[in-house]
Amino acid sequence: MSVPAVECQQVSITYPDGFTAVQDIDLAVAPGEIVALLGPSGSGKSTLLRGLAGLERITSGRVLMDDVVVDGPGVIPRPVHQRGCGMVFQDGQLFPHRTVGRNIAYGLEAAGVPKPERRERVAQMLQLVSLEGFENRPVTTLSGGQGQRVALARSLAPRPKLLLLDEPLSALDRDLRERLAVDIRQILTSTSIAAVFVTHDHDEAATVADRIVTIDAGRIITA
Repeated sequence: MSVPAVECQQVSITYPDGFTAVQDIDLAVAPGEIVALLGPSGSGKSTLLRGLAGLERITSGRVLMDDVVVDGPGVIPRPVHQRGCGMVFQDGQLFPHRTVGRNIAYGLEAAGVPKPERRERVAQMLQLVSLEGFENRPVTTLSGGQGQRVALARSLAPRPKLLLLDEPLSALDRDLRERLAVDIRQILTSTSIAAVFVTHDHDEAATVADRIVTIDAGRIITA
């Protein structure tokens, strides 16, 4: 049996004001599996995603990646860049002063990848997200859908072991969301990277994911 790409064991996240946003979550995502976290606003799904990424400190339980504890009792939490995961946010969070190509290359630059390899990897990512020829385009000229494709390419460029997507389509109109959901599914399956996809839209979850996990009031309802 393969080791999960990421696993939560009795994970809880409580804020300083005493509010528990995530409570006693057990969840394992297999290598290459796409899991959707589905739930209404305030259900705890985005908080759990941020806990996996290291953007929120868990208050109890453990988070493991490739069977290595990255957060938990007696462990110094690994920062985001040491967890081997990429993240796509709702608004994309592209760097406005960088071109499309340099946005995609950002993580590669930070890792010290030589320029020729960066250029080759950027070209591969542009092809993957169907934006060939966009390398020198200012990101300020992109449509919402194009911007999210660039954000996806930027997260995939460093070859993460896990991709975390926090409602990446919620700011787009319905027709575009439906089309891009299909595209994201195809892109993720072609890369064989495990992914956790947060959404409040059941149809979107069904389109993108292999498995849907429903969360409400900080607890898993169905898995």
